[in-house]
Amino acid sequence: MVDALTIASRLPPMRGRVVEPDSRPPKEIAMTACTTSIPAASAPSDRFPLAALLALAMGGFITILTEALPAGLLPQIGAGLDISGAMAGQLVTVYAIGSLVAAIPLTTATQGARRRPLLLAAIAGFAVANTVTTLSGSYLLTLVARFLAGVSAGLLWALLAGYAARMVPDHLKGRAIAVAMVGAPLALSLGVPVGTYLGNVVGWRMCFGIMSVLALALMVWVRAKVPDFAGQPAGTRRSLPDVLTIAGVRPVLVVVLAYVLAHNILYTYIAPFLAAAGMDARTDLVLLVFGVSSVLGIWVVGVLIDRHLRVLTLGSTILFGMAALALGVAGDMPAVVLAATCAWGFAFGGAPTLFQTALAKAAGDAADVAQSMLVTAWNLAIAGGGIIGGILLERAGVWAFSPALVVLLLLTLIAVWAGRGHGFPAVQR
Repeated sequence: MVDALTIASRLPPMRGRVVEPDSRPPKEIAMTACTTSIPAASAPSDRFPLAALLALAMGGFITILTEALPAGLLPQIGAGLDISGAMAGQLVTVYAIGSLVAAIPLTTATQGARRRPLLLAAIAGFAVANTVTTLSGSYLLTLVARFLAGVSAGLLWALLAGYAARMVPDHLKGRAIAVAMVGAPLALSLGVPVGTYLGNVVGWRMCFGIMSVLALALMVWVRAKVPDFAGQPAGTRRSLPDVLTIAGVRPVLVVVLAYVLAHNILYTYIAPFLAAAGMDARTDLVLLVFGVSSVLGIWVVGVLIDRHLRVLTLGSTILFGMAALALGVAGDMPAVVLAATCAWGFAFGGAPTLFQTALAKAAGDAADVAQSMLVTAWNLAIAGGGIIGGILLERAGVWAFSPALVVLLLLTLIAVWAGRGHGFPAVQR
């Protein structure tokens, strides 16, 4: 029998080029042919992967909705579990604790894991936690479920920005992260009000059941549309201290702490601030204005971020500072409050995308570990906003908020300006 190599050796030359027989074993030739014919499916392309990025955005939507929804349904949850409103409020607290304590260790421990199974595991955590919350009649069991949801949130937030950035080439990274982050402001502006309304109509348990179904549907979506990526090889993984030494990482974390702390002092105590201004009956309107403005802000940031990251961050900080000043000077005038809230929402809406993009670019291959630090810093700022805002409210009243915000935002502005070499570079790379 004449084998394939013999036939190849007898073929006539092609355009003067002599075809030499391949001396390798036939099995090796076959393996080479197979491996070279398979494209690198997970390599970034110039085609914008909108369906995959919207799946990530849906993950952020479920995360924020799971976190914030109990705050709007505390009386119903308290009645359903036969607990006080204060005890029901701890369902929000334990979620934040789970996210705070889990983000860094989980992300560090899973650096070598493939990305899509890890993302699916985080989403599955929400499905399980919300299902338990739906069915549980035990306060303790519900607390455990909420802690699990917080752990899943810490992992998911650490993954999102780096995942989105890996789907696209460098010149589209900021836009990709902006799309992936759009779920958070949508959850705050639309999801929480709608969820609160549904909770009053069909019951709070049904709301958490719906979120479980959304999480299961998202798992199918991710499996179908989101590409998989390899984890980091053992020799390239970065420890927490190593990542902190990367140029640009620390300035971004300082900015996150100061900016988000300023935001949460005001956002956490917006109801007493509005009550002091005689607008306690318009809290829903003010929050709606904030939410809609936030969505507009993230859209503008998404369009411009890849070319103007530094300018946008400086502009966001200055605009927020001007809003804080206006609230301090004329916070008893409804028109000023609404205008300042609009500016505040517009400034804050794109801020998470700005910070996560800056950190992803600064950290490079260590983006996931760096993002876990951002998640931790963000949750510390949320907790700090509640504590510091409460102290200011008790000792000096709501009018002390404005000067505190201005000081924090000046610190933010200095940190962004100082990061012109790394973190918030003057020249986009």
